[in-house]
Amino acid sequence: MRAKRTSLVHIIYFSRLNLSSDAAKRSEQINEIGRVAQKKNEFSVITSFLIIEGNFACQVIEGERSSVHETFDRVSTDQRHRDVQINEWREIAKREFVHSFKSAQRTATNDGLFAKANLLPMLQRGTPKATAIHGLCVALQNDAMSRQGIDHLFI
Repeated sequence: MRAKRTSLVHIIYFSRLNLSSDAAKRSEQINEIGRVAQKKNEFSVITSFLIIEGNFACQVIEGERSSVHETFDRVSTDQRHRDVQINEWREIAKREFVHSFKSAQRTATNDGLFAKANLLPMLQRGTPKATAIHGLCVALQNDAMSRQGIDHLFI
């Protein structure tokens, strides 16, 4: 018997960021990405998690097939991204992320999670594994939720 086909999908991609080298301007650009993505994702009923590691971006985007396709098309034509590559695009049974847009960069607080994932060397070689990106996104979400006193998600 074949599994029931779903229109819920996720895409995992990575890219090189084309942002300012000035720290203040770069921070402003990253904040602007977040503000715009939050609004567009809410409208499209998308959930996502973006990781920024050095000059690289990795993201998991979840939602209805057409909405994910439209969202990825916007990302791939955005001048702030270059060398955008899809790691994985597949149907999923349920969403794993709770926010329309959440992002994380390496900090002293989450350095252990980034170190364990060891994503930067893979990104530098252009060979990050979808499981490594996905695993770090989930770990960062769980860490943020536990810091807020939320220990279990019912999604």
